[in-house]
Amino acid sequence: MTEFWESSFIENQTMWGFEPSDSAIWTSEFFLEKKVKDILIPGIGYGRNAKVFLDKGINVTGIEISKTAIDLARQNGMNINIFHGSVIDMPFDNKLYDGIFCYALIHLLNHHDREKFIKDCYNQLKPGGYLIFTTISKEAPMYGKGKQLDKDYFEIMDGVKMFFYDSDSIKQEFGKYGLIEFSKIIEPHKNMENKPPFTFMMIKCQKK
Repeated sequence: MTEFWESSFIENQTMWGFEPSDSAIWTSEFFLEKKVKDILIPGIGYGRNAKVFLDKGINVTGIEISKTAIDLARQNGMNINIFHGSVIDMPFDNKLYDGIFCYALIHLLNHHDREKFIKDCYNQLKPGGYLIFTTISKEAPMYGKGKQLDKDYFEIMDGVKMFFYDSDSIKQEFGKYGLIEFSKIIEPHKNMENKPPFTFMMIKCQKK
């Protein structure tokens, strides 16, 4: 599996910069409003999306497949618990969290792994806890590019496979996991201003 957006940056190091995504900023404010105190971030990368939560007094645990990313997080003062491994090998502990935030990762998994990942995340929520995913949309310009592997699933470049979500696939995959709402969000490349923004979907679930 290639966890691309936050993990395949060894040649470019911190290619996404250190400013958090708009999704992370919005989620941190939502978690603060809901008094969420303890969260899990699968695919934490080098921590650019973690600091905004830590700055609000929220405890963060991460999961990251890239040892280089973890080392960079440590070098940048990220003194938190980060499990070294793939999200498809969850759970790494028996802890239940108030919230889980996952940015730009789930669309890199195949159907079986997406299904397991969503279920594993949901199972690690406390009752009333929130699950927020940001994932790529079929409105993204790269939709349909490259080799088609399955419905809405493409190898857009060598080794990079993406599933593109729409409202139907969101309801199908998240519907039984407390789906509350979803909406489109435009994520700018904050470290690469000449690049077009990502067209993402933000998905919110709550464990009842």
